Amino acid sequence: MAGAGEVERFAATGGRVIGVFTVVMAAGLVILAVAERDESWALSLGLAGLALGAIAWASMLRPALAIDDDRLVMRNMVDTVHVPLAAIEQIAVRQVLAVRAGEKRYVSPVVGKTRRKMRRAEKGAKSEQPKQGEIAYPDFVEERIRRRAEDARAERGIAMLSDEQLVLAADVRREWAWPVIALMAVPMVLFVVTLLL
Repeated sequence: MAGAGEVERFAATGGRVIGVFTVVMAAGLVILAVAERDESWALSLGLAGLALGAIAWASMLRPALAIDDDRLVMRNMVDTVHVPLAAIEQIAVRQVLAVRAGEKRYVSPVVGKTRRKMRRAEKGAKSEQPKQGEIAYPDFVEERIRRRAEDARAERGIAMLSDEQLVLAADVRREWAWPVIALMAVPMVLFVVTLLL
């Protein structure tokens, strides 16, 4: 278990294999475009491959979820959100992980449940129930973040839904990943330009 000052990272529950496969296919398109550079379509194909690879990487491989000291860090496709643990009012894992702090909702695609698993859990299907003493990984992540948020509130002496918690929610930071945005946008724009010329 991570203590104060340590980073506790949570593994992704899906999408990584498809993301790697898509990035490899996109790299293949770029290699094909370089090999056939004398053809009129090669530049368009190479730019399409770059755009596809950048989007696949940003959407499926870049996202991460961690607790860093007293903050929940959600790295998404084009931004990173830092939420003070003590500001978290609600947390739920459905298809994505969602936390509410103040009047805002923040999501992370790193941890989630499939629709099938959610339906089976709602119906109480025995095949989806973990063995006694075990807990499904998305439920573990939800419980772990909830416990760390409760500990952070207790440490600061902040009551749930208090004015102090609302003030702390104003300390949520969002950092835009401008290099990632450029990595996706530039090849797409150039691809469209090559199609119009």
